[in-house]
Amino acid sequence: MLFNLALIFCFYSPFQLALNPSAGIDLASGRVFILLLFFLWLAESLKNKKLIIKSSATNFFVVSFLVLNFCSLIVAKNADWSARKLLFLFSVVPVYFAFSALVDRKERLERVIKMLVASGFVVAIMALIQFFAQFIFGLDRVYQFWATFVSPDFLGHNVTTAVLKNPSWLVNISGTTYLRAVATFPDPHMLAFFLGTLIPLALGLYLKNKKTIYVVAFFVMLLADLLTFSRGGYLGLFSGALLTVGFLWNRLGKSARTGLAVIFLAGVALLFIPGPISERFFSSFNFREGSNMGRIETWKKAEKIIAEHPFLGVGIGNYALEINPKADYRDPIYAHSLYLDIAAETGLFGLVAWLGILVTLSVSFLKKARQDTYFFWSCLGLVVFSAHALVETPLYSPIILPLFLIIASFNAINLKNEKNI
Repeated sequence: MLFNLALIFCFYSPFQLALNPSAGIDLASGRVFILLLFFLWLAESLKNKKLIIKSSATNFFVVSFLVLNFCSLIVAKNADWSARKLLFLFSVVPVYFAFSALVDRKERLERVIKMLVASGFVVAIMALIQFFAQFIFGLDRVYQFWATFVSPDFLGHNVTTAVLKNPSWLVNISGTTYLRAVATFPDPHMLAFFLGTLIPLALGLYLKNKKTIYVVAFFVMLLADLLTFSRGGYLGLFSGALLTVGFLWNRLGKSARTGLAVIFLAGVALLFIPGPISERFFSSFNFREGSNMGRIETWKKAEKIIAEHPFLGVGIGNYALEINPKADYRDPIYAHSLYLDIAAETGLFGLVAWLGILVTLSVSFLKKARQDTYFFWSCLGLVVFSAHALVETPLYSPIILPLFLIIASFNAINLKNEKNI
């Protein structure tokens, strides 16, 4: 029963409805779902007198990251903002421990991956419908429809209002304005994170099961990802593609090499054939372009804050106040880099803890990939995530963080009689 509930959450995550417990507060229902799943698992484990938590380096760094975030509260100028961010983390991170116990064998691993890819496939179809609708009904009509009838249900009215103040849904390429693919997400960058992390898993399912539906899901998610026009998303995909070809080429047979080459060349063609996607991609390397110049300046400010507060940072949730003392909680002020944001708010030790999570997961997944290729594709998803995170911050997304933690939980699967406590 609990595992089936976990599967439902995997599919529900990108479609979670927003709750409005009080005025001014939008609560992602997925956070409630996570706590329900966690406490049900905890109650069942205690009832059966069998509470298993794997002894691993990753678990150590996950707990350390939470502790260091909590300790940063000491130096926070606005304790309320810190408390809200901490409440978010402590309501989402339990999904990691619940899935670590529930996904305890390879058969369950494959079912979870299938459900995650299914959710990505459906949300990608939704994103493509939303994107191409602007060429039929007009940009303004589709924009207003999405802002009025779709986003409030999934994001909440308060979050939607804050999102619309920052025109991230639109992009101007060579004088033409496009409505970017966003689907149920607050902005195209978070959709790119979600799809980019799942695309390798879809490819892994196809190569292992040879079912057409999985290669269709792969290309549909890839196209939707590209139509977010997220340059950070492109960076993640490009990094993942290079790693895939470099790591697998000498390990594959002739037919598999041919298939991989076709997929790789098809992706490269989309980036190099003249059009909006290629122009957006190559604009990433134009350091005189307005948004690029702004991002570089933002990084410099973050580096200065880190240099001034290297140990505990400025306190979780308080980065915006260091930039603008009059900032509002929902103002989109952040360092535009997950790593800089973590270091600025929780200090260099917090950054080390996060990097420890990534490194230990990658090493463990690559070792386990010798026995099951799903671990390689999971590792590749983390690589796409990590590369994209160089220029964006997905840590407080109620969709992206659970996805990251679910994939991280695959590390708990026991392949070699590893010790549990």
